[in-house]
Order: sequence, then structure tokens, then C-alpha cells
Amino acid sequence: MPDLSGMRFSQSHEWVKTDGDSATVGITEYAQSQLGDVIYLELPNVGQTLEQGGKLGVIESVKAASDLYSPVAGQVSEVNQELKEHPEYVNQDPYGKGWIIKLAGVKDNSALFDAKAYDAFVQGQSGS
Repeated sequence: MPDLSGMRFSQSHEWVKTDGDSATVGITEYAQSQLGDVIYLELPNVGQTLEQGGKLGVIESVKAASDLYSPVAGQVSEVNQELKEHPEYVNQDPYGKGWIIKLAGVKDNSALFDAKAYDAFVQGQSGS
């Protein structure tokens, strides 16, 4: 089990880990398990400004295509280029090699769930 301490989670199943005013964003283990095998990601450009809760891209799996949302506001400083050739990293290692973007100028993630609250939220969604 990955170390989720210091991570925050959105209701749309993205995670964010901040380091000062920069942050790394990806999708959660739960999200990738619901999607199935990821086959393609449409990602933002470096330099693009994202609003909290704003669309950051699209993720396609063998089951469906879904919008991705930014859990925090910031400017895209890096995009995980490896996902173009290896979208399966999102399934294999969603909290590691499967990260999606990095943001700069991030200010606040206090509206997001911590790991324990997110876990309870997911349990409520799956009805278990």
C-alpha cells in the first residue's frame, strides 16, 4: 500500500500531493479500478492555468472516456510524457509512475479530503 500521508483527494477521484506551492496530481487507485485498463490520456499543455475543479484533460479506458478535473488551481509546470507511450502506468502505479501533471503556484487544498475521509467517501459510494 502506498504512503498516502500528505495527499489530499477530490470527490472526482483525483489526488494531489503538494510541496510548497507546487503539486503533483493523478487519479486514485479507486478511480483507475473503476475505469479498467487505461489506453489514452488527453493532457493539458505546460503553461496552461487550471482552476480548482476545472477540466484538466480526458482519460480513456477500454470501458469509457472520462473527464479529469484539477483538484487545485495552478499553472501546469510539467506533464507526464511517459503516459503517451505507457498509459498503463495509471493502472499499475497511480500514486507513483502514473502521476498525470505537476502544477506551480498552488495555494490551497484544504477543501479536499485527507486519506481517511476519502476512504470513507469511497466506501459510501460503493455501498459497502
